[in-house]
Amino acid sequence: MVSIIVDEKVRHGKPIIEGTRITVDEVMTMLETGMTYEEIEKEYGLKKKQILSAIRYTTSFVSGQEIHRISAA
Repeated sequence: MVSIIVDEKVRHGKPIIEGTRITVDEVMTMLETGMTYEEIEKEYGLKKKQILSAIRYTTSFVSGQEIHRISAA
């Protein structure tokens, strides 16, 4: 499973895909503008499981599930 992390030192504390500097909101914007998984994979070097993790994170946030902040040491 790919993690979404929050580190105040990376991208001003926005949720990012672990191992990248790509934020969840950037992924969601890519999808919103019509990019396919394949286009995102090719353009940004993400894997489908990373894209799906961003979607899961967003849906858990919207559905009111508790989200814990994780900060790297």
